[in-house]
Amino acid sequence: MLTTRLTHTFGIEHPVVLAPMDLVSGARLATAVTTAGGLGLIGGGYGDAEWLKREFAAAAGTRVGCGFITWSLARRPELLDIALERRPAAIMLSFGDPAPFAERIRASAVPLLCQVHTLDQARQALDAGADVIVAQGGEAGGHGVGTRSTFTLVPDVADLIADRSPDTLLLGAGGVADGRGLAGALALGADGVLVGTRFWATEEAVVSARAHARAVAADGDETIRTSVYDIVRRHDWPVEYNGRVLRNRFIDRWHGREAGLAAQRAEAAEEFKDAVSRQDFDVANMIVGEGVGLVHEILPAGEVVRRMARDAAARLGRWTPQPTADTG
Repeated sequence: MLTTRLTHTFGIEHPVVLAPMDLVSGARLATAVTTAGGLGLIGGGYGDAEWLKREFAAAAGTRVGCGFITWSLARRPELLDIALERRPAAIMLSFGDPAPFAERIRASAVPLLCQVHTLDQARQALDAGADVIVAQGGEAGGHGVGTRSTFTLVPDVADLIADRSPDTLLLGAGGVADGRGLAGALALGADGVLVGTRFWATEEAVVSARAHARAVAADGDETIRTSVYDIVRRHDWPVEYNGRVLRNRFIDRWHGREAGLAAQRAEAAEEFKDAVSRQDFDVANMIVGEGVGLVHEILPAGEVVRRMARDAAARLGRWTPQPTADTG
């Protein structure tokens, strides 16, 4: 077993947290991760009140949390009330200033997780009183700033926390897909990990079998950071963010030609909508990170949690510093 400040604080068995992936992380996936000893987070995403209520109801009796896209939540703040009324295990805010929501979350005695991609964002999250900082490197699937790697961002944030707020917990995210990633994050100073792509590729994720098959055949070199799908879906993301997805024919046509895509958005949006309905992933998006290359089979989420924790514990238990050679 791996006992960390995260497992102690949240009363969980393994220091593994499910990323609240928009629509993909529904109640079935979140409850599977929690039941296996991790912490499941439902993906609140861009905000659908009825979907959110339904998923919390489906998770009844299982301790799960919820995550929101912060700039989108600002347009529909009532969604936070829906989540808080259901006494979630945690609320995670990503992609925006958490300060406007932090007081309401703290007043509800719900732990606040803040995802960050830079040191400046980490300082902002600490100022807002975050209980947990999630340091996400550019390797991750989905949105981010994409300028920092997990391997350097996690220890940078760990040092910042140690200096400014030692009681704040830290999760590493981005490229963590197996026990090696968990062990590495702990060695870099994290208290646990937030995992997206590897849980995206599980039986409980709201992902089609065709998408799963394509992901299993892919490797990390096939992903790319782009704003193409934000333009097509009319998602008004702040300019500093783009998203990592699996490269395909649609990306090859439009990446680098975003102005042209915007000019032809109506036609491209129809093509995209049709491709989604037909599960044509030469056009439809697959939101995965570089860790997709470490996914070789679709497993139950609970098995992913247990394997990850077991392998990380074995690796950390085997590792001991080697003595320095005597050159005297």
